[in-house]
Amino acid sequence: MNSRFDPECRRCPRLASFLDSVKAQHPDYHCRPVPAFGATAARLLIVGLAPGLHGANRTGRPFTGDFAGILLYETLHRLSLASRPISVAADDGLQLHAVRITNAVKCLPPANKPENSEIATCNSYLKAELADFTTGRVILALGLVAHAAVLKALSLRASAHKFAHGAEHALGDGRILVDSYHCSRYNTQTRRLTAAMFESIMARALKLS
Repeated sequence: MNSRFDPECRRCPRLASFLDSVKAQHPDYHCRPVPAFGATAARLLIVGLAPGLHGANRTGRPFTGDFAGILLYETLHRLSLASRPISVAADDGLQLHAVRITNAVKCLPPANKPENSEIATCNSYLKAELADFTTGRVILALGLVAHAAVLKALSLRASAHKFAHGAEHALGDGRILVDSYHCSRYNTQTRRLTAAMFESIMARALKLS
């Protein structure tokens, strides 16, 4: 099994079928696995959940074109990690500095909820990305699924590393996993995650890197 990113991957039957149905409705959408985006020699690796229907699944770039990316890219820009505060398309010229963004699951899941088997199947890609992440020491997980996927990719026990917003976990190889609530519409509109909270977490992750 090839562990490197495969832009034509169809390992998960449910996801492949769903992407086909979305593509039929939206022929101009990306509707394929979404690759990582950002600096190759990054200090910070951000791991999200999965592409959004009208965001990354449409544009082909993580957190691009939907609500979830608004806070993320605004925060990256404020911290001088992005060349502009808005990410609208894969060819918009946006550049990231010292940071790279990926997802635990590369394909759009129905209702934004991948099944455990799909997370496990896609984990080999994340494992390869983490193996290639040799220029930095901090991984920022956006949400519980991303947190658990990172631990699985590194063969670490979830019970020894409990997810909590702001938690920092030594991974035993000199790297640190930092947890944050996901910058989803629900979390930001309910104020579970505010812009100040998110910037604080991001600044802390950058400092640790």
